[in-house]
Amino acid sequence: MDISSTNSASAKETISKWVEEYSDILFSWAYHKTSNKEIAEDLVQDTFLVAYNSFDKFKGDSSPKTWLISILNNKINDHYRVSYKKPTQPFGLLDQLFNEKGHWTIDETPRNWSNDDENHLLDDQDFIKVLQECLDRLPKGWFSAINLKFMEEKKGKEICQELGITDTNFWQILHRAKLQLRKCLEFNWFTT
Repeated sequence: MDISSTNSASAKETISKWVEEYSDILFSWAYHKTSNKEIAEDLVQDTFLVAYNSFDKFKGDSSPKTWLISILNNKINDHYRVSYKKPTQPFGLLDQLFNEKGHWTIDETPRNWSNDDENHLLDDQDFIKVLQECLDRLPKGWFSAINLKFMEEKKGKEICQELGITDTNFWQILHRAKLQLRKCLEFNWFTT
């Protein structure tokens, strides 16, 4: 079928069918990549808008699902690139955690998290909720780096290219993000 020769009404009809057929699949993928329902919904909506506006470029060489997922992946990459570059508030946690010699301050020494009751934290839905809230509190760029490294399991070099940052900056972001997550989890989960 030569899609390029279809008219606007046919394109609208086809895209409408695709929305019904592929929305759930695209949403699942976007949510998996972003861990945020609203962002995933926006990315899927943007995907269908791009598909509609570029419908004449779809030649049918691949399946509609493949084409839509390709558009969605580009949208996800754009989202992380933009969210990383948004300015964030300065973060003074390092000054609170370490003294001038780089040693932990007495009040901030990490607590021992290993406890027989806590061996299966990732199976505990309450813990997962607290962890997600702590992740949501990270600056967007930090969340992007953490998500790509630990959830997507991408290599550092690939993440640096995707976010447009240096290797040194990436590792510094990971370190600071992990410190902030530790502090948040200790305050919201491990203190009793």
